[in-house]
Amino acid sequence: MSATGLAIIYIIIWWIVFFAILPIDVDRIKIEKIEGEDPGSPENPKILKKFIYCTGITTILFTIIYLLMRFEYLNLRNIII
Repeated sequence: MSATGLAIIYIIIWWIVFFAILPIDVDRIKIEKIEGEDPGSPENPKILKKFIYCTGITTILFTIIYLLMRFEYLNLRNIII
């Protein structure tokens, strides 16, 4: 598989993992209430922490998928066609 295909697979996996991790560890209790702000939004969404976890999990998943494709246990071309 080309580098472009591998990059696209990595990005797709990253976004799926990111949206799966996003609601984890969210405190919805507000200390300060600001007029016009959604009352359900978190005070501190901890995006940097989630970004780092997401990148680590994605790298592990991508490595497993890449090795399966490399040693022909998983052939995406046959699955698609």
